[in-house]
Amino acid sequence: MDAELFPRRRTQIAPGAVHLPDWLDAVRQRELLDACREWARPPAGLRTVRTPGGGTMTARQVCLGRHWYPYAYARTVVDGDGAPVKPFPRWLGALAEQAVTDALGAATPPYDTALINFYDGDAHMGMHRDSDEKSDAPVVSLSLGDTCVFRFGNTQTRTRPYTDIELRSGDLFVFGGASRLAHHGVPRVHPGTAPAELGLTGRLNITLRVSGL
Repeated sequence: MDAELFPRRRTQIAPGAVHLPDWLDAVRQRELLDACREWARPPAGLRTVRTPGGGTMTARQVCLGRHWYPYAYARTVVDGDGAPVKPFPRWLGALAEQAVTDALGAATPPYDTALINFYDGDAHMGMHRDSDEKSDAPVVSLSLGDTCVFRFGNTQTRTRPYTDIELRSGDLFVFGGASRLAHHGVPRVHPGTAPAELGLTGRLNITLRVSGL
């Protein structure tokens, strides 16, 4: 939106969990989108993730640095084409470290892995925890494209209490410390809400982590 009655501001959702609206400007959003389109190409490209129970995630995914699959990391796309995972670029790690500094004012170990999820209008993500890493460094989440409802919960259960946050294109969400293992998910995406100048139909979420592996 060009103008709002109540401008969006930095918000602490829980201890260690911070939402920074409009953290990425239009130029950086476009750069990230272009990079995501390259990363999504095969080999080791965008894939449908299958769970051990035989289900499939509605958001499709590509990984950088280390390949995540339920519920472990590998060096190759073991649940896809078997190709080596694409490298994690240093500039993306620097972006993650800047995000943590801006959100939490803290230094972190070098980031080494990214999960990029693509949501079309019908995609969603159930409540889950990012618990497969050996590091407790904060998780960095960047949004591009369509607006979504991001549900941020607690560390004990997938149910209430939780807070629903609107994440728009360019928004940053960081969670660490006491909130590092909080359950979170995306119950819905609002199709057609991406900035027209971005040229993206759907939503991209770039999640940056320190694997500790």
